[in-house]
Amino acid sequence: MINPVTSIPIPAILEIRQGASLHLEQILQKHGFTNAVILFDDFTYHTYKDTIQQSITTLKLDMKLLSSNLDIQALIKTAFDMERYEVVLAMGGGTIIDYGKYIAFSRRVPFISIPTSASNDGFASSNCSIEVNGKKTTVPAKVPYGIIADLQIIEQVPKRFILAGIGDLMSNITALYDWEFEENHGVSSVSAFASMLSKKAVNSFIRTPMNEISSPIFLKELISSLTMGGIATAISGNSSPISGSEHLISHALDKISTSPQMHGIQVGLATYIMANVQCHRAERMMKVFTRTGFFEYIKTLQLHKDEYRQAIEIAPTIKPNRYTYLHDDEYRQQALKFLEDDPMLQQIFGC
Repeated sequence: MINPVTSIPIPAILEIRQGASLHLEQILQKHGFTNAVILFDDFTYHTYKDTIQQSITTLKLDMKLLSSNLDIQALIKTAFDMERYEVVLAMGGGTIIDYGKYIAFSRRVPFISIPTSASNDGFASSNCSIEVNGKKTTVPAKVPYGIIADLQIIEQVPKRFILAGIGDLMSNITALYDWEFEENHGVSSVSAFASMLSKKAVNSFIRTPMNEISSPIFLKELISSLTMGGIATAISGNSSPISGSEHLISHALDKISTSPQMHGIQVGLATYIMANVQCHRAERMMKVFTRTGFFEYIKTLQLHKDEYRQAIEIAPTIKPNRYTYLHDDEYRQQALKFLEDDPMLQQIFGC
């Protein structure tokens, strides 16, 4: 059977530059939009709403503050209580971006993502994390019609957010190796183009100078690479190009940890563990996490080794239909042994 030619959505708007958020009117009008709504979380509403409002002259741009604890039913109600807009924008962190993405998806209108940090790839991906029946659940949406990343805003965020983005992006390496592992065991089928795009994204980032992670050059490369990872998920139709065993560890930590860390921080440390288990690009992982200050930061977090041990053990139950390295008992035992033996991990866990 011949596989059909695929049609892959990509963002029509990609603005990654200083002051991009002050040019919303020109950007939207250039793409034919005259009637829009922008959604804010509490921080962005009180910090950026007035500045953006002052930059608008003729465009009809409504501005709405959303609560940070909406479940899927509340989001659907919010979506259909609103008037009909030609485009929905959302400005802020991962939660408000996911809310905007799902509201736009529900109303079948384009969505434009305005991330205020580069802490993960959610601003560019084709799905979102929404609370369903009291549980965070990945639900489908669409790749954003546009991504507007204002480097002037993003470079001001605390460095831990940038480090989280680095951790999330570096996980492409272990995720792709897991994907190949699954295919070799007859569980999955690797999309060559999605795999290539995800690999190119992280390889491009690795070649970026890492002496100052808040510099515009570094941030632009990080955001561009995270965007390519998000597009890779649209091509494959799943999260496999950017999410593997390392994400399962992070999801497990979200369930059991007494103080879960940011997604990208947990994923980054789990990526370091899995790269060594896979014996694949572990030295490169060490160099990136050392040069960017990732390791130095997580040493300050007082993480608990027993939580990581438990997370590794239950990781396969998070997605039982997958078959990553951690779904194989031999490699799971290797991960647990590495947790006990690695000198860097002993520094991180204070052993």
